[in-house]
Amino acid sequence: MKFHEMLQRRLLFAAAACFCTLVALPTVFAQEKGADDKKEDEKKDADKKDGDAKKKEEDKWFAVTHADLYTGTGARFRDATVLAKNGKIEKIGVEVDLPEGTTVLDAGGLVVYPGLVAYSSNGLFGAASSDFADSVNTFSPNLVMALGNGITTTGQSGAALKLKRGEIDGVLMKDKATTLLNFSAQNPQGRRSLLDKFAATSQYLRDYRAWEEKKKNDKDLKEPAKKDSDATILQILKGEILARFQSDDRDELLGIARLAQKYGFRPVIEGCREGWTIAEELGRAGAYAVVTPRDRVDKSEELVAAGGTSIENAAILRAHGVQIAIVPSGKSVDLGGIAGRDILALTVEAGFGVRGGLTNDAALEAITIVPARLLGVDHRVGSLEVGKDCDLIVCDGDIMHYETFVQQAVVDGKVVYEKNKELFYAHIRPRNDSALAPETRVDKGQEQPEKTAAAAESKDDAKKDEKKSDKPDKKEEKKD
Repeated sequence: MKFHEMLQRRLLFAAAACFCTLVALPTVFAQEKGADDKKEDEKKDADKKDGDAKKKEEDKWFAVTHADLYTGTGARFRDATVLAKNGKIEKIGVEVDLPEGTTVLDAGGLVVYPGLVAYSSNGLFGAASSDFADSVNTFSPNLVMALGNGITTTGQSGAALKLKRGEIDGVLMKDKATTLLNFSAQNPQGRRSLLDKFAATSQYLRDYRAWEEKKKNDKDLKEPAKKDSDATILQILKGEILARFQSDDRDELLGIARLAQKYGFRPVIEGCREGWTIAEELGRAGAYAVVTPRDRVDKSEELVAAGGTSIENAAILRAHGVQIAIVPSGKSVDLGGIAGRDILALTVEAGFGVRGGLTNDAALEAITIVPARLLGVDHRVGSLEVGKDCDLIVCDGDIMHYETFVQQAVVDGKVVYEKNKELFYAHIRPRNDSALAPETRVDKGQEQPEKTAAAAESKDDAKKDEKKSDKPDKKEEKKD
């Protein structure tokens, strides 16, 4: 009995021990698992902190402060700040907190505008071909002069290019936004061919849309043939690209307006000198006009109808709903003596538009947001808005005034031009911090005067010392 009792007791102890072990195991595993999870969470937190720190290091903040700011949308701010993160505008306002490490450009007493957009230009990037990604010269002196006149984006050969000094990446913004069509009265055969293409392509587009609806019920229905349609006209009718015309004549402009109304597209008309005579028709067509306010062409005396150019052309077209882009008569930088007519005179040309009746806001739009729309990049440039590229210019006065100079130009949140540090304009009305401009102007053959009053005084003192040293000492004479 004793043996059996001892055996039963041992079995009971063993069973109890097993039970306790089984009960304790989940707790142990849970503790071990919790420790591992804790370590893993700590590792994740550490990685996240490292990633956030790295991200903060990579973020580049830039701000223009204390500015009299024109956004290009009709809004104006006094003592405003524009804050950009990695080249994109993050905030615009009067009271903006600047992150640590922000590069600050103080524009106190100066005026800030969106970077100007030249609808069309030549030679700003050197002898660049249509393959801009491989042929642009971002160190071209013409590019520097264009920046010095406020141009930060330009069109060339139909492409939209950004004036990024010393950088290739991001220069090409868009390949092509418009296509040129010939609607000249001097080429009646080409004009007839264009009309036929519009008619055939428009019919194909109607058939295709009808086919898309019918296909929902009949999957075996064949797609309409596109052999008579034109691929370029199809893009125009779908709104994928803008149709561009070069025309000044009243009758041609009227034909373009009615063609656009018939087929429902928005034409871009370059020249448009007699547009003021049929402004209502162009407005109904939703046309864009690229004009030069200073152009002068006399009316033909053989015609009774109104014609010729008018300095009020831009203002009249704008009043009838035509969006205006202003360009000078010359597209390149002209150093041959024809001052004020090349691409550097973009703001002067806009000023003539104001003289003809445009408002200041409309003239600013004509050299910023409207040409940006024509180039297909208005979602990035042309105005100062949150989310857009930080392209702006800092001026010492009204941008339309001929005496105003661009002090700094900013592209993608980087200062790419400073007047006082460049050779082209530093000597003209220099600011106090100019390192390159002489303090006084000296004509040829004259000697450079003393730069400061202190230097002049020191020179006078030196002369007095010389005279004093030349006189003999009276005491020494008496001793002798």
